[in-house]
Amino acid sequence: MEDNKIWDKLYNEACKVQNRRVISPFIEGGQVSAAILTKKGNIYTGICLDTASTLGICAERNAIFNMLTNGESQIAKIVCVMSNGDVGTPCGACRELIMQLDRDSKDIQILIDKNEYKTITMDKLMPDWWGTSRFND
Repeated sequence: MEDNKIWDKLYNEACKVQNRRVISPFIEGGQVSAAILTKKGNIYTGICLDTASTLGICAERNAIFNMLTNGESQIAKIVCVMSNGDVGTPCGACRELIMQLDRDSKDIQILIDKNEYKTITMDKLMPDWWGTSRFND
């Protein structure tokens, strides 16, 4: 039950920053948001940014960069909130960055069903990840 409370907290933190908005004629943001819980117990959030020049960023990577800026690099849990309020999984680019962060990234939990608190781990999303052996070198 305690685990469910942290999922609710992460979901709510992600929803707080999710605010679809037009930033300029070239940039929209906030359609998707994310919250990550670090192994140290801190929460970092991010929103997606879509740009006319395709230099946008996903909410998950935005949250990760926020975490890295604050000196952390180990994630325990991730929540991605879609524009309709549903949760989802990170895209391929985000999955790759997540896996490259830490040897234990395979164990990161991602919420995939908010109502039943169903999760999946990164090793299920990235089986046979190409970089595993480099962590062992």
